Amino acid sequence: MAPSGIAGARPSLGREARQWDLPHAPQAAGIARHLALDTLRGWGVREDQAHQVVLAVSELVTNAVEHALPPVALQLVPPNEHQTIHVAVTDGGPANDRGARTADCEPDEHGRGSAIIGFLASARGTRMCGRSATHWADLPLTA
Repeated sequence: MAPSGIAGARPSLGREARQWDLPHAPQAAGIARHLALDTLRGWGVREDQAHQVVLAVSELVTNAVEHALPPVALQLVPPNEHQTIHVAVTDGGPANDRGARTADCEPDEHGRGSAIIGFLASARGTRMCGRSATHWADLPLTA
């Protein structure tokens, strides 16, 4: 169940795809981690596998808040026949300015999100629709 007070949170039962609207704010990644972990546990995903998916969710949401315009939405699709979870984060497209965290930290303190997603995902990409961008990753549940 989504925490109360999250705009656009649409809880559902069973192993259906889930989607939430997140705030375009620093706390979005933490909210997304909580929502994703609760959902993955509800789907019966092993804890170690769930934490890898949550790491990818956190990186994708952080990138949306730091580098893109609002809105921010997270989608999780349950494991398919290949035991892969699809994660997608849609944002309002590239921002002209860097986010507050990126602007305030040293270059070696950020910029690893894409590498982390590349390591965890069996496939990943970006879909553009007008000004909006959806960054997605397919994350295999390892044996």
